[in-house]
Amino acid sequence: MPDTVPGPDGLPRCGWCAAAPDFFAYHDSEWGYPVGDDIRLFEKFCLEGFQSGLSWRTILDKRENFRAAFDGFDFRKIARYDDSDVARLLSDAGIVRHRGKITAVINNAARCCELVDAEGSLGAYVWRFEPDPATLPEPQTVTTSAASIALSKDLKKRGWRFVGPTTAYAFMQAMGLVNDHATSCAMRPKAAAARAAFTPPA
Repeated sequence: MPDTVPGPDGLPRCGWCAAAPDFFAYHDSEWGYPVGDDIRLFEKFCLEGFQSGLSWRTILDKRENFRAAFDGFDFRKIARYDDSDVARLLSDAGIVRHRGKITAVINNAARCCELVDAEGSLGAYVWRFEPDPATLPEPQTVTTSAASIALSKDLKKRGWRFVGPTTAYAFMQAMGLVNDHATSCAMRPKAAAARAAFTPPA
């Protein structure tokens, strides 16, 4: 895969955008930009877990269905789901019907409630794992990092599931904790500027 491909405007974008036409909009407006909102952060953990063994295109295509099925990823609502909700989700053809991943979301919602009670917010917690940019390798050359391993280890200790180091790194890339846009990608400086203007939750 090339480092970059031409975007709709002719400017270079990260090479993975070539895999699907709708990747360009996601890449340009979301991927790598800092997020502090707890609901969006929890949603991303969930969607990355669902992606395990699948392509991101599959998950992105179904994202609105996931949001509808999981109450907009409001973790306090999901934490109250019971067996009837599991049955409902397993019968929903609009999402990935994998019992282990569905029950992991419900478990993680309960663990997220505990984490927020203990740490103040999910945003404040995850941004403590932001690595020093000077320590990062060349963009898109690794799938895990010391920071993602540490985040994964701590979440697992708190009882979270489907949050391995690779999933944690993909989460950090997407939520702006790591600017992993290719060096010559037109969005890299925009993501950097967004991070500079962003104040992590305290």
